[in-house]
Amino acid sequence: MALHRLYHLSSLLRSAVSLTLRRNIGLSAVLFNKGKDMDPIQKLFLDKIRDYSNKSKMSGGIVEAGPGYQKNLSEEVVKLQRLYGGGDMTKFPEIKFTEPKFEEGSK
Repeated sequence: MALHRLYHLSSLLRSAVSLTLRRNIGLSAVLFNKGKDMDPIQKLFLDKIRDYSNKSKMSGGIVEAGPGYQKNLSEEVVKLQRLYGGGDMTKFPEIKFTEPKFEEGSK
């Protein structure tokens, strides 16, 4: 019986150590990869994301959005205001919850 418990405990210990090593090796691989040259497709993807981020900051909004986009956006906002009773559509609504009043019943 004691031998069985010892085997079970060693099995649990092995699986915990194995899991920890897999996680640490996976994390280490990502960290070591940062210093080395990236995959060309991954590098292209990251360059495009950075380029879009820079363009977005310079334009102050959606990149290459013309007057058609602004017109559609304003029409949709008007539709939503009409459907949901107006208000500022750019701000999250304030929700107030009131505590219900309970009356104690006779025991």
